[in-house]
Amino acid sequence: MKKHLFIIVTFVLNVLLSNAQTFTLKSKELGGQATSQQVFNGFGCTGENKSPQLFWEYAPAGTKSFAVTIHDENAPTGSGWWHWLIFDIDKTILQLVSNAGNTKNGSAPPKSIQSKTDFGTTGYSGPCPTPGSGFHKYTITVYALNTEKLGLDANANPALVGFYLSQHLIEKASLVFYYKL
Repeated sequence: MKKHLFIIVTFVLNVLLSNAQTFTLKSKELGGQATSQQVFNGFGCTGENKSPQLFWEYAPAGTKSFAVTIHDENAPTGSGWWHWLIFDIDKTILQLVSNAGNTKNGSAPPKSIQSKTDFGTTGYSGPCPTPGSGFHKYTITVYALNTEKLGLDANANPALVGFYLSQHLIEKASLVFYYKL
């Protein structure tokens, strides 16, 4: 009897674990291509410069905060281009509303920090690739972190934020979209 019970319990656990969901990032408004809503307004681009709505599911155990970044690996800089860095997002927050990257409208999560991008400003700055450079790949990543606060402020540069994210990373999930002029 014990042997049969052990086999049944093992089977049920294997089924449950095989159906377990993984940490996932999604958007209800962002598809595979940036729209004028996300595109930067400046440097020859004429978009609305609104950060996309994002939400995540199945955060790993031990998560104490989240961070979100957007990076263009195809920017002709040798190291890509950081478009958005927001961190110290409380573990109870599981989404960012559209335009949360606007530092003037107050729609980012309370106590979160938006640090400097490669534009030299804080908050979201959308895609605006060099004309004729083809499609650029923009990777949005949400980081589940093992600390409530990174200990950085809005003046932190992207490399420093990236270093701290790596030091406190539990898991991460990403979405990719593309844009060209």
